[in-house]
Amino acid sequence: MKYNPSPPNGAKGLKLIFRALSHRNYRLFFGGQGISLIGTWMQQIAMSWLVYRLTHSPFLLGVVGFSGQIPSFLIAPFASVLVDRWNRRYILVITQSLAMIQALILAFLDLKGMIAVWQVILLSIFLGLVNAFDMPTRQAFVVDMIENQDDLGNAIALNSFIFNGARLLGPSIGGLLIYLVGEGMCFLLNGLSFIAVIIALLAMKIPPTRIEPRSSHIWEGVREGFTYAFGFTPIRSLLLLLALVSLAGMPYTLLMPVFAKNVLHGGPETLGFLMGASGAGAVAGAIFLASRKTVLGLGRLIVISLDMFGIGLIAFSLSRVLVLSLLLLVFIGFGMIVQMASSNTVLQTIVEEDKRGRVMGFYTMAFMGMVPFGSLLAGTLASKIGAPPTVMISGISCILGSILFAKKLPLLREMVRPIYVGKGIILEELPEVRR
Repeated sequence: MKYNPSPPNGAKGLKLIFRALSHRNYRLFFGGQGISLIGTWMQQIAMSWLVYRLTHSPFLLGVVGFSGQIPSFLIAPFASVLVDRWNRRYILVITQSLAMIQALILAFLDLKGMIAVWQVILLSIFLGLVNAFDMPTRQAFVVDMIENQDDLGNAIALNSFIFNGARLLGPSIGGLLIYLVGEGMCFLLNGLSFIAVIIALLAMKIPPTRIEPRSSHIWEGVREGFTYAFGFTPIRSLLLLLALVSLAGMPYTLLMPVFAKNVLHGGPETLGFLMGASGAGAVAGAIFLASRKTVLGLGRLIVISLDMFGIGLIAFSLSRVLVLSLLLLVFIGFGMIVQMASSNTVLQTIVEEDKRGRVMGFYTMAFMGMVPFGSLLAGTLASKIGAPPTVMISGISCILGSILFAKKLPLLREMVRPIYVGKGIILEELPEVRR
């Protein structure tokens, strides 16, 4: 088989990389999210530093991470049924408004000097509940914003670009603000940043979509989505790999305050630089994916990038020099985002439209829902054996996962082939292709 690698619109250079921005609705989303996500990353680094400053406990860092993300594991499969039944834009307006309220409450408590760890935990649980609805909705909503579905993969890559561009800027700005005026200002600015994305959502012109009335119970919808997602080997394999990376690999970010203070002997500005370096690598990875012309070849790329991620974590755990640690985090960020965004792109390409929301719910469950277990595990391990050995174990686990996935890759390619043929990604009459 052969395929035509040229993008449908013939774009080249920057136009190729940012071609999804030709769609007005996605352009609004891109701008609003870009502003809001900077605030989100500022809040995340501020919460980590606040908890560690109040408690000096890696274990409590793990508890806070667990409390903020466990709702995604428990609620997302049920919430995702509603994503397939309700208006996705209205869901996002509600979730973004609730997230704004959470940030403003945190700001009020901290600026008044009333903040305590138990309050941070409760507000983290609240935000986790909001995100259990927000994340699968946001993932599925990408399709609604893109009129030309050939640009879907590019839009997913650009989502990763703005997420990690904000991850590059947000922690750096947050670390500086913590040093100058304290954590409360980060929470306040994050709350205000949600105004941008809410305005963008309200300004969109989304064509009305006919949602079929469903008489079945929500549990039946969950069961149907589970049977579909885990009954099809390519979707199941991608979700399980994402779950492994989220469990074993992602919690390295939770231990960054420990590396900044105890391993590299720095302060909040060092933490900002570390998080920013990882974000820089992730931005580079997102740009790399956005420049690709086709989804073909992503399977092998998932394996290579996950190996990069695992090797980078092992090397980072051994580093005691700030400059080397920063370079390794760029490497880590690149591998992480390429693996996760590539998996997302393949999932969005092969999923059936009427089950998209539910598959994205399981994606959220794997991507975010497993992180709290990893956070709790990483916090517990770090308190017993130290942060560097914990991160080394994380890297080894990711490499083992990539080996297992690589062994299944030939079978997965054959199973996905009919879907790619049906969508015109592969021309059936030609004999062989690398997918």
